[in-house]
Amino acid sequence: MRRSEFLRAVDDEFGRRADALVNDLVLGGIGMTAHDALDAGVPPREIWLALCVEADVPAERRYGVGRIEPRKS
Repeated sequence: MRRSEFLRAVDDEFGRRADALVNDLVLGGIGMTAHDALDAGVPPREIWLALCVEADVPAERRYGVGRIEPRKS
């Protein structure tokens, strides 16, 4: 997952709450906000999954999101 895919996934999943979650919510599994984790070089996929856990995103909406087009088999 690229940074752009992460940001698209957050925006798609959380809408108006996206900015607040990325900038204010400290992710338990990472120990910092998503914004700080991105700046620190934490892989976006790891941040996305930690954010999903914190925000109770169902498992079926956690994988493959953020891509403009689905990955081809």
